[in-house]
Amino acid sequence: MSDSLGLKAYRALVRRNPPTRYAPSIDRPEGEVLWIHAPEKGNALALFDLAKRLCAQRHGLSVLITGDEAIVSPCATIIIDTAPSEHPQDTGTFLEHWQPDVALWLWGDLQPNLILAAHRQSIPLIMADADQQGFENRRDRWLPEVARDVMACFQNVLARTDPGHARLAKLMRSDVALELSGPLMAGGQSLVYAQSDFDELSAILGGRPIWLAASVQSNEVQTVLAAHRHALRQSHRLLLILNPASEDQAAECQARLSAEGLRSARWEDGGMPDDNCQVLLATAQDELGLWYRVAPLSFLGSSLSSGQYGLDPFQAAALGTAILYGPNVRNHMPSYTRLAAAGAARIVNDAGALGVAVARLISPEHAASMAMSGWDVVSQGAAITDRITELVITSLDAAEEGTH
Repeated sequence: MSDSLGLKAYRALVRRNPPTRYAPSIDRPEGEVLWIHAPEKGNALALFDLAKRLCAQRHGLSVLITGDEAIVSPCATIIIDTAPSEHPQDTGTFLEHWQPDVALWLWGDLQPNLILAAHRQSIPLIMADADQQGFENRRDRWLPEVARDVMACFQNVLARTDPGHARLAKLMRSDVALELSGPLMAGGQSLVYAQSDFDELSAILGGRPIWLAASVQSNEVQTVLAAHRHALRQSHRLLLILNPASEDQAAECQARLSAEGLRSARWEDGGMPDDNCQVLLATAQDELGLWYRVAPLSFLGSSLSSGQYGLDPFQAAALGTAILYGPNVRNHMPSYTRLAAAGAARIVNDAGALGVAVARLISPEHAASMAMSGWDVVSQGAAITDRITELVITSLDAAEEGTH
C-alpha cells in the first residue's frame, strides 16, 4: 500500500518532534498478548468485562490495555500501560517490547504511525465500537486521506451507531469488512453456582418468599435486620439470606440475630432453613452465584455508607434477581444507572426505605418484572461482545497457525 501525500506529510511532521522515550510498565508476559487500545474515557467496566471474557476463553492469554484514562487492572492477566507517542522511535520500542499477537482498536482517535507500524509487522488489526466522534479531530477533517490510508490496515471494522457507520463508509475502502454492531457495554461475568445446592434449597423452600442481602458491611447489618422485621409484618414467612462482606463478621452477625430474637440457621454449619427459620446466615464469599439464583430480590450491600463503592449489579441481574441498592456505588455507577432506567433496580437510603421496598417488591409479579428488565439490559451488549470475541479468537488462531 503506497502512502498518500497527506500521510507522507503527516509522518514527516511527526518525525520533527522529539520522541518521548516510551518505557513499558512491565516485562512482556509469556504466551499470547492481545493489545486493546481504548482512547475513549468512561467505558472501563465494559472494557474489563471484554478482557476478562477473552482471558477466560483463551488459556494463557494476557490482555494489554492502553489509553488516556487512568484505570487500575482488576486482575493479573490484564496489563495497563500508556500508548507510545507517534514518533517512530517510540512506536518501534512499544511494538518490539509487547509483540502483540492481535490488536483491537476501540472507538477511533487514530494514531496513524502506530497503526501503520503494527500493520507492517503483520499484526492483525480489528476496530470495534467505532463512532463518529472518534473521527472528528482536526487532522481527520483537514487530511481525510490519512484516515482513509490508516483504515485500510484493519481487517474488520465494527461501528456502534448509524452516524458512525455512515462516516466510516465514506472513509474506508471496499475491501475492508464494515459492520453495524451496536455499542460495547458492560455485561458482567456470570457467577458460578452448584446446581445440586440450588435444587436442594428450592425443594426445601418451596414457594416461600426470599430476599438476599449481599456483601453487607458491619455498619449495614442493623439496617438490613430492621428492614427484614418491617417486611415480616406483611409477609410472615419471608426468609432473609444474610451474606456479610467478610467471613470475619460471622460471630458478630450471629450475636445480632440472637439479640434481635430472629430464628436463624448457618449455611456453613450445614444448617437448612426450616419453616421457622427467619434468617439464613451465609458467610462464604464464593457462593453469591447460588444466592442470586435462589433469591428473586436482592439488596446489594457495601452501598449505604460513605466510603463504600457497591457491588457489580450485572452479576446479580445476569442470574435473574431484582436489585435494591444504596447511594454509594461509584465503582459501578453506569451499570446501576442503566438498570435503574430500565426498572430493574431501585435505590434505597435507609432501613425504612429498604423495608418498604422489600415488602412491596417481594411479590412474584414485581420481582419477576424487574428481573426480566435486568436480563434485557445484561443481554443488550452480549451480541457485540460475542462478535468481538469471535473476531479476536479467529485472529489469534490464524496467528498461531502462521507461526508453525
